[in-house]
Amino acid sequence: MSEKKSIKVGITHGDTNGIGYEVILGALEDFRINEICTPIVYGSKKLSSYHKKVLNYNNFQFNYINHPNESKKNKPNLIDVCDESLEVEFGVATSDSAKAAFQSLEKAVEDLKNGDIDVLVTAPIHKDGIQEAGFNFPGHTEYLADKLEGNSLMFMVSERARIAVVTGHIPLSEVASNLKPEIIEEKIKTMNDSLKTDFNIRKPRIAVLGLNPHAGDNGLLGKEDKEIIATVIEKVKEEKIMAFGPFSADGFFGNGGHHNFDAVLAMYHDQGLIPFKTLSFGEGVNFTAGLNCIRTSPDHGTGFDIAGKRAADPSSMLRAIFAGTEIYKSRNMNEELIENQIEPNLWKKVERNKKNKG
Repeated sequence: MSEKKSIKVGITHGDTNGIGYEVILGALEDFRINEICTPIVYGSKKLSSYHKKVLNYNNFQFNYINHPNESKKNKPNLIDVCDESLEVEFGVATSDSAKAAFQSLEKAVEDLKNGDIDVLVTAPIHKDGIQEAGFNFPGHTEYLADKLEGNSLMFMVSERARIAVVTGHIPLSEVASNLKPEIIEEKIKTMNDSLKTDFNIRKPRIAVLGLNPHAGDNGLLGKEDKEIIATVIEKVKEEKIMAFGPFSADGFFGNGGHHNFDAVLAMYHDQGLIPFKTLSFGEGVNFTAGLNCIRTSPDHGTGFDIAGKRAADPSSMLRAIFAGTEIYKSRNMNEELIENQIEPNLWKKVERNKKNKG
């Protein structure tokens, strides 16, 4: 029998003046990591050594490699992708830390696209600071949507809830104008497909939130809920997608409505992420669904206020790695099922041939 494939998980180090290395080191110390994947950090020998020293991870050893094919199982691997001149200045967004974050992300995504790694896990970046390094996107989700194939969906997942958003990193004043029927329909379909393929839920039930207070109160507080969102929900129902709503967001979460559905689609960033982080902060994972490659990340930011103090909790990073590998296995299983499925009428043909021969 051939040796079982180890899933190669590429991990970017994020903004190197934040808690990226701290949560990576903390997560990779967990003995369970070696049982589920081969971790490969896209980082820096120099910067990682500095973090290990300051954070008292002196016994932690990376296996330094030049390519994912050189990675070793049961060991944390690191590919050096950064300039040697870069320095660490904890808690501050600098040109060095932004450059290091972008260099890590670019190389990891390149290897992801080439199939050299199976899953990408991204440590937090400073969204404003990284713009100076040539990163012209609001965040990871938009960058990956540009670099990879598919229709991206920011999907926050945990054991307590699964919540995605129609509009992501845009100003609140622009949300309503971006809620086009075709965009909402695309997000519902992407969520439905992801729940089936990535989470093995055969008949997903999706709750769709309204935009306005009380879901518009039948048009009194805004027409988007009735004229756009409700119309899209009825349309996708005709395609056998079990979508329900639009629900008033405050009452929905106040009554624990998320327990009755497999996932929730919110209209904008804070409408979805505030309840999600209230329910699951430190346990949640940001998953970019709908793309041809798998990317997950912790549900927190750079943590500049606690950087360099060994005060960061690595739980979300650990869960992001676990989630990425589980989604990878789920996708592979479903692809195999599709490839090996029997044509619907094949059995009838076989039985008919048997009778004719008899």
